[in-house]
Amino acid sequence: MKKIKILTVTFENSISSLEIPYFRGAIIQTSGLENELFHNHNDKGFRYAYPLIQYKRKNGKPLLLCLDKGVESSFHFFSNHQEGIMLGNRKYDLVVDELNLATASLNVTNDSFNYTLMDWLPLNQKNHKVYFSLKSEIEQLEFLERIITGNILSFAKGIGWLLTSQIKVRINKVNNIKKITIKQNPRMAFNITFSCNIKLPNYIGIGKNASLGYGVLESIDN
Repeated sequence: MKKIKILTVTFENSISSLEIPYFRGAIIQTSGLENELFHNHNDKGFRYAYPLIQYKRKNGKPLLLCLDKGVESSFHFFSNHQEGIMLGNRKYDLVVDELNLATASLNVTNDSFNYTLMDWLPLNQKNHKVYFSLKSEIEQLEFLERIITGNILSFAKGIGWLLTSQIKVRINKVNNIKKITIKQNPRMAFNITFSCNIKLPNYIGIGKNASLGYGVLESIDN
């Protein structure tokens, strides 16, 4: 079992999905570049670890998600918080709408929990070719299930949780696949529902670009 603190901060005024990188940039600037968990870089370059501070939208409103050590780092933002910021070329009032600090107990169980995963990016250049070379839908689902399992293991490692029990993942449905562009690179974004024998926290990011609102997980059991 692993217990972690989770801080979610929802802001009052809506933004578009295209403005999430600007929202991230404004939070980083407010918090200070020396605080690496906000931008996931260090003096050696990119910090190759699960992002403990993430930027996304909830019902159209910007959401700041801080996990584990990211909760401790969040004071850098609140101690320097200014309401008036810029999102690209427009002024934005960064007014807190809702703040919630909770403790999540994570454990591998015999039960199965159901989730949605929105705008998940499972395919890089290499496994994109593998996925579309598979001849049956069952093979494709099994391939994606292995990727989700790896994503969950990356999340566990990022919060310092050593998993000793087997993770069981089953994709129930691929609801939608759409083409998107990230930094001028074409990607395939999947919306799926799946089940897993771990109770995972709402709104965490799974997979690539998790810090920027991709691969947002939400329970559908509640």
